[in-house]
Amino acid sequence: MKFTLSWLKDHLETQASLDEILDALTDLGLEVEEVQNPADRLSDFTIGKVMQAEKHPDADRLRICQVATADGDTQIICGAPNAREGITVVIAKPGVYVPGIDITIGVGKIRGIESHGMMCSEREMELSEEHDGIIELPSGEVGERFVDWLAANDPAKVDPVIEIAITPNRPDALGVAGIARDLAARGLGTLKTPAVDAVSGSFDCPISVTIDDDTRDGCPVFAGRLIRGVTNGPSPAWLQDRLRAIGLRPISALVDITNFFTFDRNRPLHVFDADKVQGGLRVHRAKGGEVLEALDDKSYTFQPGMIVISDDSGPESIAGIMGGNPTGVTEETVNVFLESAFWDHVQIALAGRALKINSDARYRFERGVDPEFTLPGLQAATQMILDLCGGEASDVVIAGDVPDHGRAYKLDAARVQSLVGMEIPEADQRQTLTRLGFQLDGDMADVPSWRPDVQGEADLVEEVARIASLTKLQGKPLKRLAAGVPKPVMTPMQRREQMARRTCAALGYNECVTYSFIDQASAALFGGGDDASMLENPISSEMSHMRPDLLAGLLQAAARNQARGFMDLALFEVGPVFSGGEPGEQALQVSGLLVGRTGPKDVLGASRAVDLFDAKADAEAVLGAMGAPAKVQILRDGAAWWHPGRHGRICLGPKKMLGVFGELHPKVLDAMDVKGPAMAFTVWPSEIPLPRKSGATRSALELRDLQAVERDFAFVVDAGVEALTLVNAAAGADKALIEDVRVFDEFIGGSLGEGKKSLAVTVRLQPVAQTLTEADIEAVSAKIVAKVEKATGGSLRG
Repeated sequence: MKFTLSWLKDHLETQASLDEILDALTDLGLEVEEVQNPADRLSDFTIGKVMQAEKHPDADRLRICQVATADGDTQIICGAPNAREGITVVIAKPGVYVPGIDITIGVGKIRGIESHGMMCSEREMELSEEHDGIIELPSGEVGERFVDWLAANDPAKVDPVIEIAITPNRPDALGVAGIARDLAARGLGTLKTPAVDAVSGSFDCPISVTIDDDTRDGCPVFAGRLIRGVTNGPSPAWLQDRLRAIGLRPISALVDITNFFTFDRNRPLHVFDADKVQGGLRVHRAKGGEVLEALDDKSYTFQPGMIVISDDSGPESIAGIMGGNPTGVTEETVNVFLESAFWDHVQIALAGRALKINSDARYRFERGVDPEFTLPGLQAATQMILDLCGGEASDVVIAGDVPDHGRAYKLDAARVQSLVGMEIPEADQRQTLTRLGFQLDGDMADVPSWRPDVQGEADLVEEVARIASLTKLQGKPLKRLAAGVPKPVMTPMQRREQMARRTCAALGYNECVTYSFIDQASAALFGGGDDASMLENPISSEMSHMRPDLLAGLLQAAARNQARGFMDLALFEVGPVFSGGEPGEQALQVSGLLVGRTGPKDVLGASRAVDLFDAKADAEAVLGAMGAPAKVQILRDGAAWWHPGRHGRICLGPKKMLGVFGELHPKVLDAMDVKGPAMAFTVWPSEIPLPRKSGATRSALELRDLQAVERDFAFVVDAGVEALTLVNAAAGADKALIEDVRVFDEFIGGSLGEGKKSLAVTVRLQPVAQTLTEADIEAVSAKIVAKVEKATGGSLRG
């Protein structure tokens, strides 16, 4: 939205400076995007008078002029045909930048004679395209600033142009009058609201107007009148200057008047050449297929249901968007029909988008104009046409009724403090709303018709705070709910999630944030992909299901990296996984993926391929950071996407699984296009038992003062028995005494026979109450042997 400062002052009586107005606009929510102030580029130009002009001895078209300036007489050489003695001119002294020719003036010699400045034309100062000669001023004192002379004699040429951004909820600010109203409410001046007097008609309007019944929801009221005997010549200079300043091209007086009201009062209008209208005007819905050549010289085909204005011959205007060429006004127009209507904003927006037309009328109607100004706007435009074009007006013809958008909301002065945090006296609140056009009846505020955005009590508070200025809002700390040290804000799960992220990052992993949606094939590899986790309206076929495991997204990320030459990867992600679509079928998961080598190749050979023990160590580190118990069991029988012999489940018991680590199944890697092997781990934070004590202090450190005892055992078992089975059996013999079980030897062949092997373990016993006697040790040893023999079917090696 563009307007000039002088245009604003037609509606606002103010002594505020330009900078004060600009600051207030942005603070009011009407953000200033650009200011074009011609005075800034003309501030260094001054007025001089040519005291003497002689022909240059070496050039027929040049004159040596003696010019009176503020610094005394100055010699300037000029080639303008009108350079002569006695004229008042505009001077650019040495050092002054001339914008029209992009030159900074200096002292120079022209054909051997010095010139100390320049006498300027209008084009050189970017005032117009006139460059046939230098500027001749009818008045002005020597040494006077040229911008001061323009402000007093031709203010349009130094009138600042302001451009503001309008948010969709402020259609009232699409008119200069609405902007002035906000500034007046802020206290920057007094709003000048000119009265709109009705123009009496002297004859009946020969053009009738009607609205079809099925169109009244899109056009509640349509009004117009005939003005005969007009002279549609150029509009006056003041009107042309204003339209040019905001980027519009003056066309003719009638068209310029309608454009003026569009920007002045946010009231789009349209004029028809009455002699080209056949019969009456009818507002109706298009059947589909009708064609109209609009004022932009383009033809548009209407879709069924679009609102059009037609006469007896067919469509003549696209309702609320753009008029048609067949009935457009020209310089020969002598009888004109002036139309003012109110259109439904939704239907105008739909039609404008479908036809791909952007016009000032559409821009305003689809955001909302003042319905109650429909008829006053018609009267005001009629008066301006009579003043500028002459003629005689008919009676007004109206179809439909002005819609009643009246509504009122309670003004609760105390809510300003609770909603905004500002203390504004109730008297100031009421005064603010009154200045904005609200009618107050007790504590009820009637919303003005030009504010469709006000839809509740909170909007009243917003208006009060906006005018009072939110820049005055002072930050205040929140009050504590209880005295003393506040309780932790984060929940235990949130703290675990935070610690998991920090630990993985500290271990050298790079965090990934992948989509919660994956394709059906990838989901099926990880136990998902069924109808329970399928999306009803997926973004694409590659995002059709909720992910059942984070490893699917990590493997896809690894495949993309490998395709681009990054073969050594350490990726992790923390996020939700889904077993279905119900609220309880979601769980938090932490997953890490290792592919390639532990580091780049070096001369020491420290780099090696990652293995499952890297994944195990990282999984244990993450679990430890989240507070998992140190004593856990490693079990087999993981999910199908893990390598059957190279993975382990980290458990607190057969049914309490905290996580899993190991090598991923080669078939899964092949399906995901990942070059393996790949190691991974997955941890479920919610499965870790919460500590019994929720206090902030740590439990006391327990140190054993009794000597630990280690005993070695060697068992002969079948070759297919896993060492893990033996270790778990030995550890479960006496959980109170046995602190650790480690495998230190494996022997196959020899006297053991075919299909047998020997596994040797060290069992560490840590007494708590008293030193172990030999009998105690023998009793525990017997339990260990019995447990292992039962679990593995083996025997103690003799």
